[in-house]
Amino acid sequence: MSAGGAPSGVRGDLDALLDGFQAAWSDPDPAAFAAVCAPDVHYEDPLTHEPLESPAAVAAHAARLRAGFPDARIEATGTRLTDGRYVAAPVKLLATHRDELEGLPATGRFLIIHGVFYVELDPEGRLLWRIRAFFDLYGAATQLGVLPKPGTLGERALLMLRGFGLRRD
Repeated sequence: MSAGGAPSGVRGDLDALLDGFQAAWSDPDPAAFAAVCAPDVHYEDPLTHEPLESPAAVAAHAARLRAGFPDARIEATGTRLTDGRYVAAPVKLLATHRDELEGLPATGRFLIIHGVFYVELDPEGRLLWRIRAFFDLYGAATQLGVLPKPGTLGERALLMLRGFGLRRD
């Protein structure tokens, strides 16, 4: 076994596969996802209303996000952990909100959003098959100025409106 728990020889291929997936988010060519995802990939993140079930659907999702954040890039932030079949890959998204995105006017704000891709490889271990992205959607909204920052008067007012009352900090 090599670092991260992957069998020897697999780690380099796995890193290249994940690097390709991260790069595909910034690549306008939809084929970038097809090169690293299984044809029946299953992808979910906090912004998808239902699972996406093809590389083309993931590419379309990425294109929508790039429309508002044209400089978006995803970078690894730590060691990828794997048992050879499943992978946890910590990442961060860096982007500037430069254009309208699904009704939200451009804010011009720069975001840094930390997250994790939890991935299952296809049965042959060559492509990404099941992918779930986890990230702090509330944190992203506060960075954009859409929601109040934690601990502020604005957050307390929002919590009161939602029926949670006031919290003591």
